Amino acid sequence: MRSIWTSASYLLALGWRISRRRLVVSVVLLAVGHLSAPVAAVMLGAFSEAALSGRTADAVTLSVAIALVLVLDLTMTHFAHLTYYELGQLEQLALAEEVATVVNGRPGIEVHDDPRFSETLAMVTDRLLQVRAALEAALLLGSALLQGLLTAAVLASVDPWLALLPLAAVPAVLASTRAQRIVDDARTATASQLQLARHLVDLGTTDASAKEIRLFGVQDAVVERHRRAWRTVSDRLTAAQFRGALLRAVGQIGFAAAYGVAIWLVLRGAAGGRVGVGQVVLTLTLSVQVGGQVATTLGLLGKLQNAGRIVELIARLRSIAPPEPEPTATAATLPAVLRGEIRLEGVSFAYPGTDRLILDNVSLTLPAGSTAALVGENGAGKSTLVKLLCGLYHPTSGRILVDGTDLRELPAEQWQARVATLFQDFAQLELRLRENVGVGRLDAMEDDDRLRQALGAARVDSLVSTLPEGLDQLLGHAYGDGSELSGGQWQSLGLARALMRTDPLLLLLDEPAAALDAAAEHALFERFAAGSAVVGATNGAVTLFVSHRFSTVRLAQHIIVLGGGCVTESGTHEALMAERGVYHEMFTLQADAYGR
Repeated sequence: MRSIWTSASYLLALGWRISRRRLVVSVVLLAVGHLSAPVAAVMLGAFSEAALSGRTADAVTLSVAIALVLVLDLTMTHFAHLTYYELGQLEQLALAEEVATVVNGRPGIEVHDDPRFSETLAMVTDRLLQVRAALEAALLLGSALLQGLLTAAVLASVDPWLALLPLAAVPAVLASTRAQRIVDDARTATASQLQLARHLVDLGTTDASAKEIRLFGVQDAVVERHRRAWRTVSDRLTAAQFRGALLRAVGQIGFAAAYGVAIWLVLRGAAGGRVGVGQVVLTLTLSVQVGGQVATTLGLLGKLQNAGRIVELIARLRSIAPPEPEPTATAATLPAVLRGEIRLEGVSFAYPGTDRLILDNVSLTLPAGSTAALVGENGAGKSTLVKLLCGLYHPTSGRILVDGTDLRELPAEQWQARVATLFQDFAQLELRLRENVGVGRLDAMEDDDRLRQALGAARVDSLVSTLPEGLDQLLGHAYGDGSELSGGQWQSLGLARALMRTDPLLLLLDEPAAALDAAAEHALFERFAAGSAVVGATNGAVTLFVSHRFSTVRLAQHIIVLGGGCVTESGTHEALMAERGVYHEMFTLQADAYGR
């Protein structure tokens, strides 16, 4: 019951903040509508007395009044529905924005490494569309409570013991609440298996994975794995639903017994002449209403407890997510132009929740205006180092300095605004072309010349002329009939996004040309190196790229070799080749494979 009260009070308070007018109108209309039913029952009892005693005029008047009250009930309920439907939609939007803030409101991405967070987020997402139903349940429960109080008062006027009839519904309500908790616990316990089942569906139906599944001939294996995961979820939920149904049945049987006792009391009073015919009709009518109220209330409780649990889940999301860092009282500012260097001093890093160091005591210097390449075997820590330089993570120990200023002393957003990045797992934003590129610099999204300049620098400007609506063409098929692009075109658009930032202090490219062939990648890096030289001369920007192709790597002024999370070698291409170490070995192997 506590969770129901918490959910209801939260949703009502949220509605008060969002639209007081809609909330008040909904409450008033529902109250009037729900109070009409017991009033109509009282009138029906009076009508029976008038009709049996021959008071025809009174009977006709009461019949018309009953009809008007019933019409009022239907009308008020209908208009209340229209009002709280709108309010529910607004609350759903507000909660979706709150979830987005919890997920994306911090400059770092540590929270995405926590499996508890992803499971809770999946459960929140499932319930977001039920927020409107939860608000409806909260409002209707309040109206039902008011209706129950009036009904109890009217029944007490017939026989004081009858006032206890609505209270007989309490065990049924408690049983229903406990039943819903059993089902919710089962949903929580099977959340990971449900995620697996959905992931397997995606594997078999999305372009990126479906072709491999077919070629490897593992369709049946994927279907069978999905079947086992889904059966695990289904069996657990079915068992929970069965236990819940038994609990609800026990509670309802108890109320049915109380209902029978109430009818017996009235009939005994009528037989003894203590209760009139009108009162019998009134009691029977109200008893039927109470039965309907209890059934409705049980349904509303289940709906509110199920959908309203989103309040608890959002609170859990907040508790898992790291707290917002307190603003530091510092006079540190980011330089407009990088004049010295970006320096890592003894940087070590382990992902949250683990003790394994991905980077171990890394120290290196990237002079202003320089171009550097980062190489190493898979798992050496290259992408992790890139994310640290972006400010997406903070080092577990050590410092990252920009012209002597520790990045921890700067607001992360301030530094990230001066970083232009293209990751290996770049985002395919299925939006309009101008939006896809323009998010790199929002204030220039409607600047066609600036967009075309970035597209040209990424050598994908010719794409605009091939699209029916040019810069306003929708891309992809996620939610509309857009134009599909090749992997190389998507990646070039990602590069264009990065190039929308014309004043970066750091350009980071993590395998940016993985979707291109060797010749295309080399040409791309030559163009990018030329462009970064201009930015480097103007802003002192440092360019750092990660690549496995050494014909591209040798274009860099400085090469850093990572191995086992440590810097094993660094220097120019010529110096590293002369050392005949790890770099020499990797370069020679690749050169031999390509036939030099």
